[in-house]
Amino acid sequence: MADNPLLARHGEALDLFTERVHAIRPDQWDDPTPCTEWTVRDLVNHLAVEQMWVPPLVRDGETIAEQGDSFDGDLLGEDPVAAWEEAAAAAREAFTAPGALERTVGLSFGETPAAEYCAETTIDAAVHAWDLARAIGADERIPKALVDFSVRAVAPYAADLEKSGMFAAAIEPPQGADAQTRLLALLGREA
Repeated sequence: MADNPLLARHGEALDLFTERVHAIRPDQWDDPTPCTEWTVRDLVNHLAVEQMWVPPLVRDGETIAEQGDSFDGDLLGEDPVAAWEEAAAAAREAFTAPGALERTVGLSFGETPAAEYCAETTIDAAVHAWDLARAIGADERIPKALVDFSVRAVAPYAADLEKSGMFAAAIEPPQGADAQTRLLALLGREA
């Protein structure tokens, strides 16, 4: 994994989000996040469900349509930290399996190279780690290699993100902003 930059960034993003999940106090699960419609629990559930999709799509070659609504709703159960850890471990295992990144996955918008799918989940985990940190008062820093990777991956299609309905409009970063602040602004977040 260490010799594959994409898998290294993916693992780093999962580890970062895991650190933030472990920092959630019991009284913070219903707190708001920068994702205006989500509480802390909603945000962790979103990322856990995103990881739950990886094994059937990447390892098993199933499509979203074949999975149906099996990943709808709150799937964190009574132990949200354990649910996150299990989902993250399963996604990591699926993406690091021999040949996994050479496969094609059937996403809602069509056939996509598994490597692109891995990059998308990596960026999502990194940026949502910032959202979670902001919500719970934890360290908001994203490692430089992860920020640089995310900026390079997002920049080509950043203008279309707002149209998806899943991202806020990009905002203008302050003059002289660092790379993390620029990444967050690109994704509609004010650092």
